[in-house]
Amino acid sequence: MTLIMGVVNASPDSFSGDGFDDPHAAVSHGFDLVRDGADLLDIGAESTRPGFTPVPAAAQINRLVPVLEGLAGSGVPLSADTMSAEVANAAIGAGVAFINDVSGGLADADMLPLIARCEVDYICGWWTGWPQHELGDDLNAHPPITTSSRPLWRRTIDELLWRRDALLDAGVPAGRIVLDPGLGFGKSAGDNWQILAHLDAITALGHRVLIGASRKRFVDHSDIATATITSWCAQHDVWAVRVHDVAANRQTIAVMDKLTSGDAA
Repeated sequence: MTLIMGVVNASPDSFSGDGFDDPHAAVSHGFDLVRDGADLLDIGAESTRPGFTPVPAAAQINRLVPVLEGLAGSGVPLSADTMSAEVANAAIGAGVAFINDVSGGLADADMLPLIARCEVDYICGWWTGWPQHELGDDLNAHPPITTSSRPLWRRTIDELLWRRDALLDAGVPAGRIVLDPGLGFGKSAGDNWQILAHLDAITALGHRVLIGASRKRFVDHSDIATATITSWCAQHDVWAVRVHDVAANRQTIAVMDKLTSGDAA
C-alpha cells in the first residue's frame, strides 16, 4: 500500500502557504497530520520553491531540531528535508529515519559520506538543470550524463540512476535508497506529466519511489488534482506520496486499497 508522507514546513517561506515560524505551531501541525493518517512526516526548514533564498545551516538547525524533538513522540518515522550535510547530521542526532535531499547529493559533497556512515534511509531527488540555479558554480563539476535529445522522462531515470550509483559507490546500501524524480524541480508541466505517465519505468528500477506533486504549479496548486495523482501512484506501486492535505490523500489510498484488494466485491 502506498504510504502518506505529510509535509511540515518549519519555515515561514513556503510556496504552499503553510509554513510555520513558531516551532510549537509546526509540532502541533505535525500531530494533526498524524491524526489525519500520515504514515511519515517530512520536516524542512528551508524552502526550495522557485526563486528561494538559501538558509544557512545554523539557521536551519535552529528551526528544525526543536520541531523534530517535539514530534519524536508522534508514533511515525520522521524525515528531514535538507540539502545540507550539517543540517542532516543534526537531524540524524535528533532521531530522523530519513534524509530527503532534493539535490541528490550534489548540493553538499559531504552528504553521501554522511549517509553511508549513518543508519538512515536517503531520499534521492533529481533537480533537472542542476546546477543552473543559484547555489554555487562549483556544482558544474556534476554535469548531466545524458544528451538533451532523449525525452526528459528518460533522462530523469538515467540521472536518478547516476545518483543512485554515486550512493552505492559511497557505501550506502541499496535497501536504504529511495528515488524521487523531482516533479517541479526544473521541469515543465509537460515534463512532470510525462514522468507520471512513465511511473512503471521508475518503480521497475528496484528501489522505493517517492512522488511529490502536492500543490505544485503544474497541478494549479490543487489538492483535488494531488489526490488524483495519489490514486495513480497507488496503482503503480509507488512507495509513498508527499502531500500537504493528508486526510484527503488518506481517503484516496483507502479507496484504492479496497478496489485492488477485492473488498469492494
